[in-house]
Amino acid sequence: MKAPSINVGILTGKEISFSFHSSYINTVTGEFLTGEQRVLFIDNRIFYQGKKHTDIYFEPASSDAYFELNDVVIGKDFHWERSENQRFRGGLDLVATDEGIVVINEINVEEYLVSVISSEMSATSSKELLKAHAVISRSWLLAQLQKNASLQETEALYQSTHQDQDRLIRWYDREDHLLFDVCADDHCQRYQGITRASTPLVEAAVRETRGEVLSCQGEICDARFSKCCGGVTEVFETCWEPTSYPYLAAVRDTMPEGELPDLRSEETARRWIESSPEAFCHTTDKQILQEVLNHYDQETSDFYRWEVTYTQAEISRLLADNYKEFQLGAILDLVPLKRGPSGRIEELQIVGSDRSVVIGKELEIRRVLSASHLYSSAFVVDRLEVTDGVPGRFRLKGAGWGHGVGLCQIGAAMMSTQGFTYDKILKHYYKGIKLTKRY
Repeated sequence: MKAPSINVGILTGKEISFSFHSSYINTVTGEFLTGEQRVLFIDNRIFYQGKKHTDIYFEPASSDAYFELNDVVIGKDFHWERSENQRFRGGLDLVATDEGIVVINEINVEEYLVSVISSEMSATSSKELLKAHAVISRSWLLAQLQKNASLQETEALYQSTHQDQDRLIRWYDREDHLLFDVCADDHCQRYQGITRASTPLVEAAVRETRGEVLSCQGEICDARFSKCCGGVTEVFETCWEPTSYPYLAAVRDTMPEGELPDLRSEETARRWIESSPEAFCHTTDKQILQEVLNHYDQETSDFYRWEVTYTQAEISRLLADNYKEFQLGAILDLVPLKRGPSGRIEELQIVGSDRSVVIGKELEIRRVLSASHLYSSAFVVDRLEVTDGVPGRFRLKGAGWGHGVGLCQIGAAMMSTQGFTYDKILKHYYKGIKLTKRY
């Protein structure tokens, strides 16, 4: 088996500006192109060079050709959101949809991984961490391709939203994408082309693990990862569809692992979150964090334990903006109904003076309780300044950064500095796995 090519969705817009820094071929006309280009979205078509199209594919004329896209948004809806110009190797596909022009990059998996490793982590990370990340990013991607093929073969409709009058359970996964395999942002895994400066170390990490994946019971593992587990990793079904994967078990982020606290219990979860137990990801070592985190990730310093406070007006406005269909009134309480083994809330009841609603899953809770996203859904709630049953303020104390499933990036970074090899790091976070070559 050869390394496959994949299609990565970069952005959707009504006006796209880009430039070819070496020759590209317009496969519609056969014309060789270089320099600045611009397309517009007119009448649900792509307007380019005086004509309208539904799809235009630009093929690189050489293996080292690349194009540059202007104003690519990264970290969409998260607290580090920003736009930047980005450069990509491989093919450029423009597709007209009802929402605008979708920009898609066709790229070989191994070239894609060099960018992912440099985008998800700093290119100055240790080699063992980079090798571990190359394996899990490759595993996750190939598992998604297999899952997508399986979904296309079945007539059953994939559903990620379950809603009735007083309940909204929703999760966000790559099945949201129909025109391409994966997107380029945190929704899937970060891919910022050759904009993120790679290093010989990154290239070596990808090359030395070429074709290597995690497998369990003969299947490629859906190897999830997040920034910081907060001391205990989460299970898949807390965050996405109700499917249990044995290799995505709850893991205490220590070595030896020690006892796993029952964080599904509200009392235990509060004690855990309000303390700072030892864990690989419990670090403030600035040198290591600078080596691991990209510059915009370094703006987040309180990732292991964090705290936010909202006034009644602020939290009411957040919920009114995010749930216009629910007229909740004043917010009286936020009640965790169901937690996963890391303490992350899977279902949360929002009690209003006019009505109550239950929401989930993990990312939906983070999304509606912040103007960007909460660091995680592992939090406890304090009602403050209560008058006639109505709190004047809510304080949320939380643990971790991200969904917490699978590899903990900051924990894995600390393991690598303590001499753990990439296979030992992987076997700590993924239980019962094997390292196998797929090509």
